[in-house]
Amino acid sequence: MEPIPEAHRDSTGPQQMWIWAGANIAPINWALGALGILLELGLRETIAVIVVGNLIGCAVFATFTVIGHKTAVNQMVLSRSAFGRRGAYLPSALMFLTALGWIGVSTYFPVKIAAAILSQFGIPDTWLTNLIIITALMLLQVLIGVYGFYAIRTFEKYTAPLTAAVMVLMSLLAWTQPGIVNWRLGSTLASGEHFARLTLLMTAIGVGWGISWVTWASDYSRFVPRSVSSASVFWYSYVGMFVPTVWLAILGATIASVTHDTDPAKMVSAVFGGITSLMVLLMVLHGPIATNILNVYSAALAALSAGVRASRIALAVITGIVGYLVTIYFIFAPSFAKAFDNWMVSLLLWMSPWAGIVLADFFIKRRGVIDVAELYHSPEVSAYGDINWGAIIAFFVGLAAAWSVEDGLVPALQGPISMRLLGGADLSWLIGIVVAGALYLVIGGHSSPRQSNRQISR
Repeated sequence: MEPIPEAHRDSTGPQQMWIWAGANIAPINWALGALGILLELGLRETIAVIVVGNLIGCAVFATFTVIGHKTAVNQMVLSRSAFGRRGAYLPSALMFLTALGWIGVSTYFPVKIAAAILSQFGIPDTWLTNLIIITALMLLQVLIGVYGFYAIRTFEKYTAPLTAAVMVLMSLLAWTQPGIVNWRLGSTLASGEHFARLTLLMTAIGVGWGISWVTWASDYSRFVPRSVSSASVFWYSYVGMFVPTVWLAILGATIASVTHDTDPAKMVSAVFGGITSLMVLLMVLHGPIATNILNVYSAALAALSAGVRASRIALAVITGIVGYLVTIYFIFAPSFAKAFDNWMVSLLLWMSPWAGIVLADFFIKRRGVIDVAELYHSPEVSAYGDINWGAIIAFFVGLAAAWSVEDGLVPALQGPISMRLLGGADLSWLIGIVVAGALYLVIGGHSSPRQSNRQISR
């Protein structure tokens, strides 16, 4: 949790790219595109939302990697600048719980696809088969996550390029087969409902996908030395997030245009068989490991940032156990697609106002200047104070504002303004960022960290 000393900051731009690319060369991204088809949208417009939304969302994500690069501090500790020394316990706790859920979400697809592929070779798709796959994946990803950043960097460096090649090959196999893509698939929804579904998709998997990674961003970019430009960190992180996310989401949308389902077993059986399934299995098994080793590592950092007194190893093991149980829940969920959509929408409900406050604090209020040492001082003496109630109020007001224009698939996630005035349109990600960030600048206080001989980040 301590700031990374300059002598130990030896990561490179390409290594950052492979970290984020490896985490997103994962079968969960098939669901991103397939969700648009499930919402009864056309194929071409689904692809447009995926591309345009991620152009914006990945830019927000990459901006957060710049903050970590400039400060050498992990993301949740950086929240103390805006929320106060103990006020930041709130987003840290939310981040910890979020990581637990992500482990289950990220593991669901690989388990189902691996079981479907193994069934082609005579291994029955039973509860026991699923349990064995879950257990093996969870043990491996927790082990790597326990070892920390350097193990993660090494794993991604050598496995991500190989799985990227498999991603390209499996896409070619899918797109060159007759009858796999229905390019003429359109939407029959009425105009008002049509627009509402487009905005919901934009929130859940367009702009929202990049934003859903911001609470992790600085945990890894803090290892890049100051000699590397922030622009380089931004663009390598951007490309690593954008390319595999959009590529695989488009693949999922094109396959779903014929299958009309997000069931991974049906996707695999519709396109891949025989020896090609083994190549797909490589990507399938790599995906959750590459994603969840980040979840395990960052979850432990978030718990430590929230004041939990335990070793990072113990916290990583606890994270794996809870993630194991969450995975089992998703395996038995009646509709993973709907559960996934509600998960993404609820996730952005708190991440958007938090992101707005952190961005406003670092780039506008502090103008990129953070007294790193003060982030770690006790609440009684830290220049950033104990609890910044202005930031807490701005967070909850932003959260309420985001909920009011939210349109989820369950009543609890359907905001009154969205339902009554916007025809079901979902603008929660944008309203959450703008309202919370603007209100924080007004009521969040105007103190600056006192200048000292301690480390200053510019």
